[in-house]
Amino acid sequence: MDYQQLCLAVCDVARSAGQFIANERAHFDLSKVENKGLHDLVSYVDKTSERQLVDALQNLLPEAGFIVEEGTSDKRGERFNWVIDPLDGTTNFISGVPVYAVSIGLLENDAVVLGVVYEIGRNECFYAWKGGEAYLNGETIHVSTTATISDALLATGFPYSNFKQLDNYLDLLKWGMTEARGVRRLGSAATDLVYVACGRFDAFFEYDLKPWDVAAGAFIVKQAGGSIVDFSGGNNYLFGGEIVASNPSLFMFMQEKVTTFMQ
Repeated sequence: MDYQQLCLAVCDVARSAGQFIANERAHFDLSKVENKGLHDLVSYVDKTSERQLVDALQNLLPEAGFIVEEGTSDKRGERFNWVIDPLDGTTNFISGVPVYAVSIGLLENDAVVLGVVYEIGRNECFYAWKGGEAYLNGETIHVSTTATISDALLATGFPYSNFKQLDNYLDLLKWGMTEARGVRRLGSAATDLVYVACGRFDAFFEYDLKPWDVAAGAFIVKQAGGSIVDFSGGNNYLFGGEIVASNPSLFMFMQEKVTTFMQ
């Protein structure tokens, strides 16, 4: 498997889907928004983008299956599976807030081997493949070197339906607001993660996430020199719904703090 060649082809696929999304945003019809669940929105743009991605990726790797947010394919592969969020940041998209992305990861057995996140508003394509470095529009990227929490800019996401850990989360947020340089909430976990990868954010934490939210971004963070764990300090961040991503200097400190507040 030539992961590099495949990854660069996936970048083209992601950009194509991103162009479709950008074009639709120019004349988007709010009457076509649907509710999947509490505060969980979807539109024809998400679904059409996903169908385009599934078709294009099927052509690139016919034996692969799919783990997709909008259910346009239930095919599962024995060795390879694409993990796709066709529009990460749907609420932002619907509301005209320009932070949303296409996220594509490739699982080989149980490990992610390729990740692409195309952030549409800034026309930024972040990508990485197994055995390589991490890139943004052709330039190598690395996580930050920030070593103290007082100098760190943190990112997080707010739960929109699962509020079981809300009190603990608000305590953690309070700690971040008082101890760090700042805390940001963009509304797209994929974007948050690649911003850690390129050093814009120093760390990111969130719970109640799905595999398509984090598969590509978390892999790109790793290839950019960062570290990823779940809230218990383990490796179940892809399917476990909890994630902490950080540069190496802050990693142990961030993981211990999140565990203290959220366990």
